[in-house]
Amino acid sequence: MKNSNLTIWFTSSRAFNIQLKVSCVLLFLCCLYSCGQQESLDFSKEWLLKDEIVASITEPSFPDRIYSIIDWGAIGDGRTMNTNAFMRAIQKCAEEGGGKVLVPSGKYLTAPIHLESNVNLYLEKGAEILFSKDHGDYPLVNTSYEGTELINFSPLIYAKGKSNIAITGEGVLNGQAGIENWWPWCGKDTYGWKKGQPKQHSSLEKLKNHMSVKGVPVDERVFGEGEYLRPTFIEPFECENVLIRGVTIINAPFWSIHPFRSNNVIVDGVTISSHGPNNDGCNPEYSKNVLIKNCTFNTGDDCIAIKSGRNEDGRRVNIKSENIVIQNCKMIDGHGGVVMGSEISAGVKNVFVENCEMNSPNLDRAIRIKSNTKRGGFVENVFVRNLKVGQVREAVLKINLFYGIYGAQKGDYMPEVKNIVLENVQAENGGKYGILIQGYDEKPIERVVLKDVIIQKADSSYSMKGITHVNFINTFINGQLMNNSINN
Repeated sequence: MKNSNLTIWFTSSRAFNIQLKVSCVLLFLCCLYSCGQQESLDFSKEWLLKDEIVASITEPSFPDRIYSIIDWGAIGDGRTMNTNAFMRAIQKCAEEGGGKVLVPSGKYLTAPIHLESNVNLYLEKGAEILFSKDHGDYPLVNTSYEGTELINFSPLIYAKGKSNIAITGEGVLNGQAGIENWWPWCGKDTYGWKKGQPKQHSSLEKLKNHMSVKGVPVDERVFGEGEYLRPTFIEPFECENVLIRGVTIINAPFWSIHPFRSNNVIVDGVTISSHGPNNDGCNPEYSKNVLIKNCTFNTGDDCIAIKSGRNEDGRRVNIKSENIVIQNCKMIDGHGGVVMGSEISAGVKNVFVENCEMNSPNLDRAIRIKSNTKRGGFVENVFVRNLKVGQVREAVLKINLFYGIYGAQKGDYMPEVKNIVLENVQAENGGKYGILIQGYDEKPIERVVLKDVIIQKADSSYSMKGITHVNFINTFINGQLMNNSINN
């Protein structure tokens, strides 16, 4: 698929059928509510849609050819720069039609790695890629920062407009970020920043509240050295058929995995352990047909956060994230287990979460939706089942449409949330609230269902406003059977 056609993703008959079935299921769900038959709600049809989405996501395949970086002069001593060895091995692999670029056991220091189509970057067990601490080694590329496009430091592993790419194996990707590198730029002393040192705040103001608002072309939003905006770790940008499997990611400068305007993405068996600022685990943005499975997230921010652009930039791009499936994952520390927002201005649709475990005193929420009237956007069709929660700090389900962190976050774009379903969820310690919902009376949240949900040890069972109706089916909070329905 050509890059210019990346926004036209649903022309195949299979994709059209998925969209048609989604529409039919939503009509069925609305009819049940309008007919007063909430007690009999059965969501098996929605989960059949999940199966079709998964079946439509195919793994990339590669020729059986191996290109070892050792053959291009790489030295795995942790000190020698191997940028040219990586680059030449990848180029040769791509020129000859693709294959596996092999990283043998050892420690390999390098500048950012840029992948080409039909290349599988494979890390053997015992291999560790160390990314340079010298910010001068990072070229400027078209990327994104918290939902706003710009020209900035290259992500540590980057591909733009490529197809059939992979990062696989049993090795470690080490961003070498910490309290002396990258992290202090966030401006917080807990991450190494000291009074008088530079930080990101003025650059964020310029990018988000000047350039984006005024519609400055992306190629004129040039940042980099002296602007203190950290790069993402892995970013497939406008890519097709992406696989990230088996590797461990540590010490990320910023977001760890960021599929951006990409389609057909699989993240499988990845372990992310990074507790720096904004160290989200996996953040699909403007992306479609994404499967995240068998992963472990232990992060300094959201474990998984589904996004679609911030404010004016999100409305400019106007590509929703949709058909996101999350299976068999483990969430430890994080601000949220599975999150939608807050950069969500183009909307999120069709999210399926199943068979996941979430448990940590440092995990704030299990399922979270966040936006505000400056972000706007929508979240539609979120289905969660078979979720085991040990402990969360604030809530099992939190929907907050008054979210704000960078000053006043009020505007003229009312966010919309509807069709949120939790089934077979067990939480041993629900935190401050079992359910915490904060919506707007002017545009209330629609159709939230909890079926076969058990939440223990919540300080308060629920706190809800700005929602038309919550339907409880065989749901207990603090040992009390919830009323069949609550109208706000």
